[in-house]
Amino acid sequence: MSNSSWKQWEFLFIILYALAFGFVFIRWSLQLSRDHSRSLYGLRPGWMSNRLNDLSDAQWKNFRGNLPILTLVMGFFTFVATILRYHYCLKGRGMSFIWIILSLCYLSYLHEACVGFVLSIASANYFIVKTFARSRYYISMLWIFNVTFLILNRVCEGYSFSLFGERLAFLDNYRGTFRWHICFNLVVLRMISFGCDYHWSYKHTHFDQKKHMLRCHVCSSGRTCYHVLQERSMHNDKYSFNMYVCYLTYAPLYIAGPIVSFNAFVAQLDAPQKNYSVGQIAWYGLRWILSLLLMETVTHFFYYNAFAISGLWRQLSPFEIFIIGYGVLNFMWLKFFLIWRYFRFWSLIGGIETPENMPKCINNCYNLEGFWKNWHASFNKWLVRYMYIPLGGSQRKLLNVWVIFTFVAIWHDLEWKLLSWAWLTCLFFIPEILVKSSVNAFQVNSASGMFIHRELSAIAGAVTITCLMVANLIGYVIGPSGINWLISRFLQKDGLPVLAVLFVSFYVATKLMFHIRDVEKNCQ
Repeated sequence: MSNSSWKQWEFLFIILYALAFGFVFIRWSLQLSRDHSRSLYGLRPGWMSNRLNDLSDAQWKNFRGNLPILTLVMGFFTFVATILRYHYCLKGRGMSFIWIILSLCYLSYLHEACVGFVLSIASANYFIVKTFARSRYYISMLWIFNVTFLILNRVCEGYSFSLFGERLAFLDNYRGTFRWHICFNLVVLRMISFGCDYHWSYKHTHFDQKKHMLRCHVCSSGRTCYHVLQERSMHNDKYSFNMYVCYLTYAPLYIAGPIVSFNAFVAQLDAPQKNYSVGQIAWYGLRWILSLLLMETVTHFFYYNAFAISGLWRQLSPFEIFIIGYGVLNFMWLKFFLIWRYFRFWSLIGGIETPENMPKCINNCYNLEGFWKNWHASFNKWLVRYMYIPLGGSQRKLLNVWVIFTFVAIWHDLEWKLLSWAWLTCLFFIPEILVKSSVNAFQVNSASGMFIHRELSAIAGAVTITCLMVANLIGYVIGPSGINWLISRFLQKDGLPVLAVLFVSFYVATKLMFHIRDVEKNCQ
């Protein structure tokens, strides 16, 4: 049998297996949700088929509930900014003042008096950047300042005004509707971005734009890609206080991102992005609406997150635990997909293009590196630019992952389960890095060699998917205290067959991803 014929038969088997697995998964999920609906927390009356709606996730509940007012704000802010830009022919400096006024109105509604904390810390950071940017120990100073406030903000729960005197204690009654220190995590990333971009503007850049244009399909078509905007240093007058404040508080990206570097932001504030046409942006918005309808269907029929919040997963069989765990991961993916793409859509119609978070579906990743590149993708780009490369890049990869993932855990929240998630991910990363470096050292040319390589890669993909599920279950569902229980539950007599079936399913799923990659490669 020829190689192409074998791949066709393999692909047919994979499709049939995937359809059967999907059918069993959906049917079992519906049954679980129906049987336990009275015991789950966070279910509310829904609008689909007289079913309850899973609103147990506070973040999704708040975002969904505030969508109408948020969309009105988006429309009004964008209309005002666009009219003023074209009526007065405003460029970067003029638009920075417009967006500062609009964004501070936005922040005042969100945080009320606590806007003072945001601006005070931001001003102190600006002073450090402008004063010590050419100092030998500047980068260390910048990081220490920002990480210190990142931790203090969480430990002190955003501070009380009474700490600064009894005369200010009355301001604690005006803290707004949204906790400022939660949003400030993203502000910290922007402050570091501004500080590093300003510091590097005094140094010779190693970025070869001509070489990049030969490889980049966006730049070769006459447009300017995000990477060029990020790597190209700005003129010194662009690193002004008004540009800095505008960057930190820019309303479309303030709450959730995506994360954009200072250089890329300021370049587009001066000359709005042209990579997306009006029609493409409209199609982007329509796809978002369809994705929202999908999310509504999921939360009305499958109560995955409610199971995790209620703790009922301890009463389930091993296969049912897998269903809930896998369902929670998909729910989380779709939740962040909708939140990030909503704010990116707002940013695009305002003229600022940002990196796309979640460019690939969670079910289309079979290695750890690919998963993190395609989850919080804009954060990944930020980590590569401001942490990974300065720490030594690929030369110190095994050490860098520990530093970076520990920072990522602390950045999200000060919780042991997040640190456990980060360190487990690092442990799983090490064998993948070693195997990849070993595989790259060998060249496989024979048909049998390629077949063995593909099979071993599929097995490795199945192992990686299993590790990813375990790490994310511990980080977001069961916590570190549930590790021993989870292991003992799956190593019991009824758990071992389930483990075997899941491993085979992950193996088949990895093979399907290989076929998808082959199609993508042929199309390119």
